[in-house]
Amino acid sequence: MSKAAKSATGKGAGGGETADGGKTQRGIQSVEVGGRVLLALAQARAPLALSDLASAAQIAPGQAHAYLVSLTRLGLIKRDELSGRYEPGPLSLRLGLLHLESQPAFRAAVPRVAALAEAIGFSVAICIAGPQGPTIVRYEHAGFPLHVNLHVGTVMSLPATSTGRVFCAFLPRDVLDAMWANQSGVANSAMTPPGERAAFDAALRRIRARGLESSVDAPSPGISSISAPVQDIDGHLSLALTVIGSTGAIDVTADGPIARALRATAHDIGAALASAPSVIASSLS
Repeated sequence: MSKAAKSATGKGAGGGETADGGKTQRGIQSVEVGGRVLLALAQARAPLALSDLASAAQIAPGQAHAYLVSLTRLGLIKRDELSGRYEPGPLSLRLGLLHLESQPAFRAAVPRVAALAEAIGFSVAICIAGPQGPTIVRYEHAGFPLHVNLHVGTVMSLPATSTGRVFCAFLPRDVLDAMWANQSGVANSAMTPPGERAAFDAALRRIRARGLESSVDAPSPGISSISAPVQDIDGHLSLALTVIGSTGAIDVTADGPIARALRATAHDIGAALASAPSVIASSLS
């Protein structure tokens, strides 16, 4: 029987010695194999078929199925009924959010964003750099319901949304390239023909200069938004704030009252990070 197969029996893992002669703690092999399944899914950054997940976790497909049944029952993994592929489940999301809530940038943003939404009467999203793109991790509802499906976990398009373009303007190039590849399957540098790329780069320079980006009726007709970066003391992007409302009701001009309130909130969060012991940059990407 292979080592991987033996580990799937659920027997406890005995202690041993580390390279420096220290004692290792006794663990549960079956739990560690389950952890390999979760790690394989996390590293893939995309839903996986059972066979691919088993191969990545280095266990037999039959054994992988047994683990997936248990992990699905726990909510750590879920199976898409249409594609049959496996992806992170609701408990994984809750654990990720629990980790996020311990981060200084998120803690500083939450009360200030709630106050901003109440003051301006429009919904505000907090977005961080996730593997697939800018991801909503908090959504403060305000005003009338919007006919758009935005919620915690929504991934925003990099080129098509105001939020995405803010991330394009302020993320380090290597992080942005990986994120762009996960969204489109091509490297950031190859995303458009040269002429279009030059225009896009010029747009990003304007975003950096004014510290804001807006979208009108895009990517959803009737919905407009305005987004601003939150930067730490070193100028690194920690997260972005995006105000969303119905076109015609929301003023997304760069010198309007909503833009001024948004800038002030982003500045206040950044100032709070200056005294924090650590920050979120792109650690979750």
